[in-house]
Amino acid sequence: MTGLGCSTEAQADALVRAAREAAKQAYCPYSDYPVGAAVLTGDGRVYAGCNVENASYGLTVCAERVAICKAVSDGHRTITALAVAGGNGNAPATPCGACRQVLAEFAAPETPVYIAPLKRGRITATTLGALLPGSFSIGKPHRPASPTQN
Repeated sequence: MTGLGCSTEAQADALVRAAREAAKQAYCPYSDYPVGAAVLTGDGRVYAGCNVENASYGLTVCAERVAICKAVSDGHRTITALAVAGGNGNAPATPCGACRQVLAEFAAPETPVYIAPLKRGRITATTLGALLPGSFSIGKPHRPASPTQN
């Protein structure tokens, strides 16, 4: 966890670095497909996570949800950016549908999402709204005030 007080380009680079570093901790003995993710909270903190596989595939947890849950469990309720680093030599990993929906609980449609190859290469910038148009919602999102930060 680190603080960021920088421009969008520097922010993206820092988030991608954090996601790539997190991917090194991935537990992926079944797929051999390491993924790391990093989220930026409203107060500039970065939380990173990696995918954690399980022999019962449905119990596998994606890197994006690990990072989001770490931020939320530390009291944050607003995510202002996400970076994902992973994939194989052919294409970088993108957030799955479940991760996109979980992100939508804590992030606005215009939230930047940076998609990067695992080691190096072109970073693609998009938004949550572009990845998940018409996300599921039950009226007004419930984002309770947290004890630490919003």
